[in-house]
Order: sequence, then structure tokens, then C-alpha cells
Amino acid sequence: MEQTVEQKLKALWAWQSIETEIDKIRQVRGELPIEVADLEDEIAGLDTRIEKIRNELDELEDSIVKRKNMIKDSQAAIKKYETQLNEVKNNREYDAISKEIEIQGLEIQVCEKRIREAEFEIKNKTEAYEATAKNVDFSKGELDAKKQELETITSETQKDEDKLVAEVEKAEKNIEERLLKVIKKLRKSFRNGLAVVSIERDSCSGCHNKIPPQLQSEIRQRKKIIICEHCGRILVDEEIASEEA
Repeated sequence: MEQTVEQKLKALWAWQSIETEIDKIRQVRGELPIEVADLEDEIAGLDTRIEKIRNELDELEDSIVKRKNMIKDSQAAIKKYETQLNEVKNNREYDAISKEIEIQGLEIQVCEKRIREAEFEIKNKTEAYEATAKNVDFSKGELDAKKQELETITSETQKDEDKLVAEVEKAEKNIEERLLKVIKKLRKSFRNGLAVVSIERDSCSGCHNKIPPQLQSEIRQRKKIIICEHCGRILVDEEIASEEA
């Protein structure tokens, strides 16, 4: 059996009333769910940064070991060349070996410089690592506290919320699919979640703009579904609102 317009309006208002009660319960939690999510994202970012610094430290340590081995190789080469200097037979050989000793000496200087630079970077990155680790510990402490607070609030209100959610699902069965899509879309469009509103003091209780007397009269006749010309919300008369309150 097809619903009358009046029945449709009453079903819409009943749905909105339940949704509003759910909103009130969720408002008690305030910004806590968002704060918890933000902290979780922050910690994930810090963990990623710590992992990156740890990898960079490993690479720097490896580079120092590599440079130290290169220094040892150059020192061994210098000793070999110095021995060969005692066996040279002409100036050309002497100059060539002396050049090799010079090259190996320069190689040692470059390696020592790179080691100092790496050690300086290790110092800075270690400080950054420790500071980030402290931030992680602090954020995890905050997260645990906020999760506990949220859990306490949720446990106190969850039973009521679950009951209302079941009532919303039941109320939705009394609303035709086309209208249900419209009010759900409207509900998401407004911060206060109001898609169906009543007349209050000759105004739309959603946007508080005045409703012309002729339009108020049409709303009270309940012959068609009327929306606010300013905000697009579905309007019901005061009597429907008071009946379902």
C-alpha cells in the first residue's frame, strides 16, 4: 500500500529524530576519534622516519668501514712502493714510483676526510634518531591516554547508540528508496546533519531563513513534500515535529 504524503513526512521526521539522537551521543566523544586517528598517523610517520634514519646510519657505518679498508690498502701500497724506491735504476722509475706514493697519500687524505664527514653525519642523525624516538614515546603515551578516554566514553554510550542504530535501520524501511537517498545526501551536506527540519517561529529551523506565509500554509496541508528554498532541506510543520518529539 502506497504511503500518503503525510505518512512520508512523518517517516522522514522520525528518521531524522533518531539520527539526531545518535549525533548527540557521538558529540559526547567530541574530537577524540579524530585526535586518535591523527596520533596514529603521526606515529606511523615517525616510525617511517626512524626506519629511514636507521638505514642511513647503517649506510654511513658501512662507508666508514669501507674507507678504513681503503686506507689500509693505500698504506700497504705505500710501503710496497717505498721498498721499490730502494731498487730503482734511473730517475724515470724513481719519479714514477714517487708519483704512485703521492697518489696513495692523497687517497688516504680523501678517505680520512670522508670518514670525518660520515662521523659528523652520524652524530647529527643519531641526535635526530633519539629526538624522533622520544617524540614517538610521547605520542604513544598520548595515544594510549586518548584511546582509554575514548573507550570509557564509548562503553558508556555504546548500548544506547546500538539501540538507536537499530531504530534507524527500522525507520529506513518506512521510507521509499528515492527519498532515502535524498535525505542521506542532504544529511552529509550539513555539519549539523539535519536533512529534515521543522518550521520554528515562521522560519526554517535548519538555516533560520523566513518561510513565506503561503509556503507555510502548503507545508501544513501535507499534500506534497516541500523543501526550503534557501538550504534545500525537507520541511515539516510544527505539529509533526511535536508529535514525534
